[in-house]
Amino acid sequence: MELSGGTATGSGPALGLVTIGQAPRTDLTGDIEPLLGGLGVSEHGALDDEVFDGAEGVRTRTALASAPGEAPLVSRLRDGTSVVLGHDALAPRMREAVARCEADGVAVTLLLCTGNFPPVPADRPVLRAEPLVQQGVRALVGDEPVGIVCPLPAQAADVARRWSALLPGPVRAEPADPYAADAHEAVASAAERLVAGGSSRLVLDCIGYTESMRGAAARAGGRPVLLARSLAVRLAVEAAAAHPAAPPRGAA
Repeated sequence: MELSGGTATGSGPALGLVTIGQAPRTDLTGDIEPLLGGLGVSEHGALDDEVFDGAEGVRTRTALASAPGEAPLVSRLRDGTSVVLGHDALAPRMREAVARCEADGVAVTLLLCTGNFPPVPADRPVLRAEPLVQQGVRALVGDEPVGIVCPLPAQAADVARRWSALLPGPVRAEPADPYAADAHEAVASAAERLVAGGSSRLVLDCIGYTESMRGAAARAGGRPVLLARSLAVRLAVEAAAAHPAAPPRGAA
């Protein structure tokens, strides 16, 4: 199945997927397709209508940048490159992307970002990846020391703080950009540093980290590795399967 923006595919209840970047997220398809169980998908991005080329692209990146003191976010664009973003600039665009998913008739929408977003107004349930991932990890790791891999060095302190408030055991964070050309090597190196610092479980805390990056981290660190994208999608699929899909808006 191809994940594509604007249509609900497959049969049964539909799951909306909203990326903070641009859809389609072709880097997600191979990893999450086996998790969907035939569930139809509608995919939209907060930045689908934004231009990132030339002078207009410079203006777009400036307008979307994180505010001073705000922990940045990073996501993938349609062409495979990445962009650094701020929560405040994204919020209205996220609401619009959720509305497009609901117009397609989805039962549940998942926000594909482990950043901390405020509630999004919607007619049907909207799930945020961050609490799904955090609560899933909390249930699995107990009081073991946990190492968190996050995309950017500027995020590490905030990520460590938020996870430390949730988990009873020691928490450390190390950066590794999942959208960089050397992403697998960077993730492996971050895993090695975390294990050397005493972490007995690792978490790849960004939707951009892939199953193959999980494998690289596990081989380098020799520890169990939990993956944000699979944790979030598995739980969202369960929620969507429990809700009947609505007809697309405008359908007879």
